[in-house]
Amino acid sequence: MSLIALAGICAGMATWAMPASESSAQLLERAASIKTTDHDEFLRILAQLHEMQDILPADQLWSLRFLDAWQAAFEGNDSRAVTALRVIAEQASSPAVRLRSLALMVNIFGFSHRYEEAFIQLNRLTELLPQVSDKGARYAALGEAAQLLIFSHHYKQALEYADQMLQNLPTGKNGCHAAKYRLQALVYSGDAQLTTGQFQQAIDLCTQDNDWIYAAAVRNEMAAFLLQQGRATEAIRVMEEHYDEVRNYQYSAQTQYTELLLAEGYFSLNDLAKARKFALASIDSNVENTYSEPLSKAYELLYRIENKLGHKAEALTYHEKYMAADKGYLSDATAGALAYETIKQQVQAQKNQVDVLNRENQILQLQRQLDSTAVKTGRLYIALLLTVLVSAVLWLFRVKRSQLRFKRLATQDSLTNICSRQHFVDETELVLRQAGKVSRSACLILLDLDHFKQVNDTHGHVMGDLVLKRAVAACQHHLRSSDLFGRLGGEEFAIMMPDCSATTAVERAERIREAIAATPLWGETRHVVITASFGVACTDASGFELRQLMIDADNALYRAKRGGRNCVVYGDEPDATKSAATSAHASTDEATATTGAHS
Repeated sequence: MSLIALAGICAGMATWAMPASESSAQLLERAASIKTTDHDEFLRILAQLHEMQDILPADQLWSLRFLDAWQAAFEGNDSRAVTALRVIAEQASSPAVRLRSLALMVNIFGFSHRYEEAFIQLNRLTELLPQVSDKGARYAALGEAAQLLIFSHHYKQALEYADQMLQNLPTGKNGCHAAKYRLQALVYSGDAQLTTGQFQQAIDLCTQDNDWIYAAAVRNEMAAFLLQQGRATEAIRVMEEHYDEVRNYQYSAQTQYTELLLAEGYFSLNDLAKARKFALASIDSNVENTYSEPLSKAYELLYRIENKLGHKAEALTYHEKYMAADKGYLSDATAGALAYETIKQQVQAQKNQVDVLNRENQILQLQRQLDSTAVKTGRLYIALLLTVLVSAVLWLFRVKRSQLRFKRLATQDSLTNICSRQHFVDETELVLRQAGKVSRSACLILLDLDHFKQVNDTHGHVMGDLVLKRAVAACQHHLRSSDLFGRLGGEEFAIMMPDCSATTAVERAERIREAIAATPLWGETRHVVITASFGVACTDASGFELRQLMIDADNALYRAKRGGRNCVVYGDEPDATKSAATSAHASTDEATATTGAHS
């Protein structure tokens, strides 16, 4: 169980209010408010409450059972906690206590990666919310909803829950948690309208509330935002001033993220020694036997550091670990997204079934009323049966359409409609296995739009998205039906060309490069020229393992960037570069798009 997650659950409980005799009610309220600040005293009060449980009113007894379940979760006994919480959620007389039990189950299931169960409880939580007037219970429940939606990458919905928290603050709460969830959702969604003042305001709220863990979490989001803005020096200062504090909290997930941000900041400043130091520290802080986004990014950063230093063996080792960690993290993230969509479909299907049953009941009632008029009843019966039949067909059509849309979302990039990263990797591995069996050459092309960040900064994200779409369209004109085309992330793309020689791949890459460069757009003040750099690798030299092909193509792409961009590079030899007209570079570099690590 995550410490910050438990802090989020218990934070809303400081305003615990339950009808009861004065002494027992005060003990319950006090126990709820000091669970994490004075845990020894909490356990003493819990024991005292158990001694008097035979005389507690029913509402207070359910509240005591909830505190017992919370303590079981705090001790790491999730199984015992969930068993108790299910009973409380079904049978407790107080809607507020039932809501707290559902919120704690959302927390437990979310942090143990049992996403489908987490979203089932979240759905029950949202249905119960309108019945609960206890602001403390509502605040805690909304916080758990926002946190789970952030983890599953549904930032818009998370933002709505965070705003509800801010609009309904309980007595004694200043909105620290709500502000943290709101900023986290905005940072992860790439919102460009944030300012450092908003982060500092949230940090001040958390420090005023003595919530140091959440204050540190907001500082991390502030540092991530500064890195997005290219302000690495400021980001490093924000984190290093409080680095020792973060380590003293002994909350591994927060420590790991802080160290990753420090590593990324120093890498941006080309301080490779410190970047390596903090990347390794971030990996050491990872929870054992789990995959996470910081773990994947730390391995990728180490690969780039060693590659930049020319340490090929070390770079290869870290690239293998990065591929494994990235695949594990993507699988976990996909599981969360699948669970969200699955539960959403199930809820809709249940509503449709209820609608059908209601219509059938209406039909039966109408039949009873019209028994005296046989002809009219017969006609009405036929019409009603047709209505039910049409409703059933429409319901089946909607379910099928949802399934097809769900499958498309799992395999296609939502912006460009080409292969998603994971789908491209899976299909490319199949192609390479088949090519290896028949000893036929295949080539991998990595392409990266040049200076893409400048386009986003100068013309905005709308123009940036249009640049990506136009570049994809230019590529597709020169691809065969058998070629695989995927977006690896950001502005980096990959093309797998089966049954293709190295010479042919380089020629086709050059044609694609020229097509992209011949696709200008108009920005706010001047036209935007798109160019791209290409790295080509072939199975003739790299073998039929995707990992080695990716490394060789990535190295070729890196040399294309170093060689002036807007060119094609094949293999490991310096003279294997096929460049565009060098004279065009100077006039196009300023307004051209590029991808993160190669820029």
